[in-house]
Amino acid sequence: MAAGLAAAVVGSMGVVWTLGADAAESPDPSAPAAASAVEADDPGTPARADEPSPPPLLPWGEAPSSAKKAPVGADSATVTATGADAAPVNASHTPVAGYGPKGRTGPSGSLKRERTAGAKTAAPAPAEVTAAGTPTTTAAAASDWNYFYSGARQIETSDGGWANLDIRKPWLSANDAHTLAEISVQSADSKQIVEVGWTIDRKLNKDDDPHLFVYYWKDKTRTCYNKCGFTSKSDNVKPGDTLPTGTTKRFGIQHFDGVWWVAYDSEWLGYFDDSLWDGRYTKSGMVQFFGEVAALNTKPCTDMGNGQHGTSKTALTFGTISLTNVQVPVKVDLMDDTNAEFYTSARAETEGNRNFRYGGPGNC
Repeated sequence: MAAGLAAAVVGSMGVVWTLGADAAESPDPSAPAAASAVEADDPGTPARADEPSPPPLLPWGEAPSSAKKAPVGADSATVTATGADAAPVNASHTPVAGYGPKGRTGPSGSLKRERTAGAKTAAPAPAEVTAAGTPTTTAAAASDWNYFYSGARQIETSDGGWANLDIRKPWLSANDAHTLAEISVQSADSKQIVEVGWTIDRKLNKDDDPHLFVYYWKDKTRTCYNKCGFTSKSDNVKPGDTLPTGTTKRFGIQHFDGVWWVAYDSEWLGYFDDSLWDGRYTKSGMVQFFGEVAALNTKPCTDMGNGQHGTSKTALTFGTISLTNVQVPVKVDLMDDTNAEFYTSARAETEGNRNFRYGGPGNC
């Protein structure tokens, strides 16, 4: 474990999210077809009798070391200029729960459209979250969100995966929720998911900079960004931190010692415990690497990646893609570009099947 790591108290936050009648997921036949569905409160992380140990090496084979932390509140330009890996967004350096749109994609069907309405309720809110200023109840007007994806996947049993992700500051339309890039480690049926990546989300992060995020799904049920179910273990980097731009960083997820560990740059960030899935999710059946845009418009103007189509040699890349503990060569397949006029992916010339470009300018 990297020097200076210490346990942090993590509580649970619940959420009630009402999906309207026009929620659409195609071609997944298990999607709700009528009226509304209410998502269950997130259970948080059940207490463990023992403390799990991280793998001795990071997913890319290096020993953990302390990441460099920029001053509290530093923007991404300052993080980059100081050569740091991340900057805390609050003085307590405690991850804060964030609720907002989140897409989900897989070979059996992708979440393409949903309506969010009603009130989002967190009860009870952890003391440290309340102290950080996150309200326990927030009124939310009805919104129709459209999700767009561009990326690649490999369907194979593994203990997780990792890749090099280019971090940039794509333009986010004022009417849209987010533009992000992530690694998604999923069960074979795509119902259980662990995610890590970077996102630009003004409502979630209060600025236009890229921020580190983690997320998990249970039985296709959403939770919240950064706090729900996640046990933070690093003193230097935490979910929600501001990241540098114009750089490439390693992101990874690996199952070890009864939990799903999440890694960024040179440290293990923390973990999602197997008990969140009642011990049913301990192996990945697929790992995905993709960009995602959540937009109110069916023809969004928001950039994905750096705003260049994946077919362009100047588009952002997912590089050195790797799966953990697999018996077959890594060979990712590009996702179908269902919105190819907006966002695309393409194989890069280097690293063969382990490197691809993605992104696009949307409809503008």
